Amino acid sequence: MLNLKNVLKTFPQPGGGRLTVLDIPELQVAAGEQVVLVGRSGGGKTTLLHTIAGITLPDAGSVVVDGIDIAALSESGRDRFRAARIGYVFQTFNLLAGFTALENVRLGMTFGHGRHDSQRARMLLERVGLGDRLDYRPSQLSVGQQQRVAIARAMAGRPKLLLADEPTANVDPASQQAVIDLIRGTCTEEGITLLMVTHSSEVSEQFERVESLESLNRIFQTT
Repeated sequence: MLNLKNVLKTFPQPGGGRLTVLDIPELQVAAGEQVVLVGRSGGGKTTLLHTIAGITLPDAGSVVVDGIDIAALSESGRDRFRAARIGYVFQTFNLLAGFTALENVRLGMTFGHGRHDSQRARMLLERVGLGDRLDYRPSQLSVGQQQRVAIARAMAGRPKLLLADEPTANVDPASQQAVIDLIRGTCTEEGITLLMVTHSSEVSEQFERVESLESLNRIFQTT
């Protein structure tokens, strides 16, 4: 499902030169597999997810998702591919403030295939425990509830791959386990491949496969 090969990502520095953030020889995730990626804060985890999603381009290397090298696509092609096959749970939720929970989830469907499936949107919100909050806007929801809306939206387009960036970082401790169970359970039920990023050992120890960014990324092996 996911195959990274010789992925290099750098960023320009204010005083000149470039800072290498990612130098990954290889990373493979099989279809239906659930993998957690751990690493230090500021170590490039979000940059890696953005590169896999095609939000940013690598300087070199291939990023193959479901048989397509998205690094070789045009910007519009990456946008279409991401909308159709990749779900993304952002750490900061990225919900639209003027839209209700139901409208935010339905918007995720529009990105994916252009069709509103209100029944599926309602089902997803009920699954995340927000069946009675369909008409609530983000400002009327708790942080934990906003995160659950974001999860439902990420699942709305029936993605092949789900990327989750620190999904428990902004959730109160009492709700963290429910968020993890929700993501993993939904991925299992719908056959979605999962790559989750976290710095939490409480989260990572629940996964059979745990990858360390420091082990994958050559920049940490040369410093």
